[in-house]
Amino acid sequence: QVQLVESGGGLVQAGGSLRLSCAASGRTFSNYPMGWFRQAPGKGREFVAAIGWSAGSTHYADSVKGRFTISRDNAKNTVYLQMNSLKPEDTAVYYCAAYIRGESYASMAGYDYWGQGTQVTVSS
Repeated sequence: QVQLVESGGGLVQAGGSLRLSCAASGRTFSNYPMGWFRQAPGKGREFVAAIGWSAGSTHYADSVKGRFTISRDNAKNTVYLQMNSLKPEDTAVYYCAAYIRGESYASMAGYDYWGQGTQVTVSS
């Protein structure tokens, strides 16, 4: 079992930045690749970014590539999402999750142990 708690969301103007954090507890955090997903009002949950267990590999949705950076600190059991050049269309609840099975990193089916989410609102 892994417990995940996201933080760092808030209200920011377009062009601004936020850094989200996802703190993990429970089973060994460093064993798991981790991902960030988001869900905008009235839409399904979509993949944002993922990082391998050793931070040696990262993956991004095309919509955030070049603007968002995923990283992790296994000593602190925390994964981060640095979001720059934010746009109103980035407004959503952002969730982190632990990747536990051999699906595509972009597929929710590969993940378990979801956090409760943190709200990001980008004003125009």
